[in-house]
Order: sequence, then C-alpha cells, then structure tokens
Amino acid sequence: MAKSVVYFSKDISPEIVVKMYEKLGIELPGKVAVKVHSGEKGNQNFLRPEFWKPMVDHVNGTIVECNTAYGDAFGGVRDHTESHLKLIEYHGWNKVFDVDLMDEEGPDLCWEIPNGKILKENYVGKDIVNYDSMLVLAHFKGHPMGGYGGALKQLSIGCASAKGKALIHSGGKSESNIECWNVHADKNAFPEAMADAASSVVKHFEGKIAFINVMKNLSVDCDCLPTAAAPCMKDIGILASLDPVAIDQACIDLVFNSDDPGRDTLVKRVESRNGRHTIEAAAELGFGSREYELVEV
Repeated sequence: MAKSVVYFSKDISPEIVVKMYEKLGIELPGKVAVKVHSGEKGNQNFLRPEFWKPMVDHVNGTIVECNTAYGDAFGGVRDHTESHLKLIEYHGWNKVFDVDLMDEEGPDLCWEIPNGKILKENYVGKDIVNYDSMLVLAHFKGHPMGGYGGALKQLSIGCASAKGKALIHSGGKSESNIECWNVHADKNAFPEAMADAASSVVKHFEGKIAFINVMKNLSVDCDCLPTAAAPCMKDIGILASLDPVAIDQACIDLVFNSDDPGRDTLVKRVESRNGRHTIEAAAELGFGSREYELVEV
C-alpha cells in the first residue's frame, strides 16, 4: 500500500484544527457525524466543547456518542442513557451542538466482519446509519487497557454500543461480563478486536471519513476514567489524515521518538498493553497503511 499523507502542526488551537482539516482537501457530504470523547464524570483531561466548536461548526456536524459497558464498576455514569445524557449536558456539549447518543434506544445495529481476526460482527448504535459521513476527532493519549487511544479507538470502542464495547473489550468472549475484560491469555485479542470493529466503521463510511488527532494533555489514562493521571509529557501537536492507521502510527512515532523526559511513562503504558498491535492488526486488515509521509504545516 502506498504511503498515506499525515499533516502535522506543532501549534494547538481550535483554529489550527480547522486549518488541518482543510489541508485534507475533502468535503464531507450530507449529514456529518462528529465522533468525540465527551469525557467521563470527574475527568480533567478531555478536550472541551469550546475547543472543538470551530471544527464542528465548520462541517455543520452533529456530535455522536454511545453508552459505555462498565458503569459503576469503574466509577463511571455513562453506561445508562439517562445519566449519560445528564453528563453530556453538564459538560456543555448540547449547549453548543446537536448531540446524538446513537444507542439511546435499541435495537443495536449489527455489522458483519467476515475477515475479522477476533470479531465476526460489530454492534454499533443504530443511529449511525442516519449520517452520510463522519469526522473523527480524537484526543490522543494513553489508555489503561489499550495502551493508547487515538483514531482507531474512536472508530471501534467509540462507535460501538454498550454490547459492542463489551465484545471488543473481552476479545469476543462476553456481551456484558466485565470480568472477562482483562483476562486475555492472548495479549493480541483486545487490540485485534479493536481493529476488527474499526474496519467495519471505515467500510461503512469509505471515502467519506476524515481523522484529526490532538496530542494534548498526554496522560497514560483515557478520558473514560473519572480521575485520570496527570499528563506525563508536554503537548506535541495536531495531526490530520484520511487514513486512521497512518495517523495513529504517526502519533505513536512522535511519542516514541520524543526527547521529553516523560515519554518513558507513556511508552511503558503502550508497550505493556501491546498497544501498537492495534495498528499492526488494522494494517493487516487493509483499511490503512503504517507507511506515511509526515507533512509539517
């Protein structure tokens, strides 16, 4: 596969996000779903609505989210529609955007993954088919189970319904039982399940999807934790691409090649969770390339 282009800016601001999107030369058609991480209750690192507003307004998009599968077990409130919507309101998302909790009402939509490594089907919020295109806005950082979270996580766990999230986290072992999540004898199961799920979303929006990763507030933890670890290294910048594999690979490379003294902490998190294998598996599935050209803006 040919090298994919990934645009990179060391500057971080809402206006630069829009500039990076424009570099992609794509006009997302029709009704645009904008996937963000809206932040767990108490989380201090997620990127606020005000940061994303110029970009979402630029594409006249609708913020989309799905319920989680873990809830009280990890101190979260986003596993039930009522409490999730209250949190979305508390964080201010629906004050400035239209917001769609895509699995607010069932039944889930099931997409087949015939070539999946772990999963042969992906359960997503049924409202996803109401959109003609998708803009994936990812806060790149660490993740307690996946090692890191970027574009591929937004596509997989982010677009999955609660049932879909449980299947991904458990490596296909359970639709609900969180006890299965961290007991993989095979360290490849979770990253490969993420790649499988992500492939189904990319296939659905093929040619009508774009990705922006913001490398800011670089904690080892995800925005899904009520209180995440403080950032361990300085902000790096904003990346944009039409290739979710390339953009995540570029972010990983920027972390691993950094001379920031805190990079070892984040690298350890990625390596201890076999995080890079999500990127490897996604490339093997053929919906992106690990080979990229980084174009500084």
